[in-house]
Amino acid sequence: MWYSKEYDPIQAGSIDGNGDVPHDNAIKRAMNMHYKPPQHLKTDANCTLFIGRLSFDTVESTLQDYFSRFGDIVNVSIIRNNVTGLSEGYGFVTFRSESDTRQAYRQANRARIDDHTILVDYERSRLMKHWVPRRLGGGYGGRKESGQLRFGGRDRPFREAGNVPSDYKRSDHWKYPYRHRAKDRSRDQ
Repeated sequence: MWYSKEYDPIQAGSIDGNGDVPHDNAIKRAMNMHYKPPQHLKTDANCTLFIGRLSFDTVESTLQDYFSRFGDIVNVSIIRNNVTGLSEGYGFVTFRSESDTRQAYRQANRARIDDHTILVDYERSRLMKHWVPRRLGGGYGGRKESGQLRFGGRDRPFREAGNVPSDYKRSDHWKYPYRHRAKDRSRDQ
């Protein structure tokens, strides 16, 4: 697997992974958290995938049906609110073998289940030292509108650091020159 073996909240908050100052309160909170991964789980963390962006109506049997095409499944769980019992919009699928897990990781990301485009990534909580989940200010992904965007995961990998010429540095009214826009972005403008 390709992921980092250790989680750093400040690094996850930086687009190129080189940050050294927390830029939002959630990162500060994550730096002070000590998360204990679930000890009661009997499944193999190396064979477990995180499935995000699920419809709140998606049930375990739907995930079982979809992911069984990639291999033998040991366990499927959708995380639910302790009080209401309603889905939190994410879950986990555990395969019997690491090769089946890798195949599902490669092929199932961005699949559509119950009219939602899902995110498939490796489980992090039991594999990454110092992991802090999203609810405690850490994690990966997120939305820029929330002000708590995190990088380093599959959804938003780190970008290569580079020197930015001074005439390309952003101001509040900055726009990237048309000739430098990526082709797929220029069509949206």
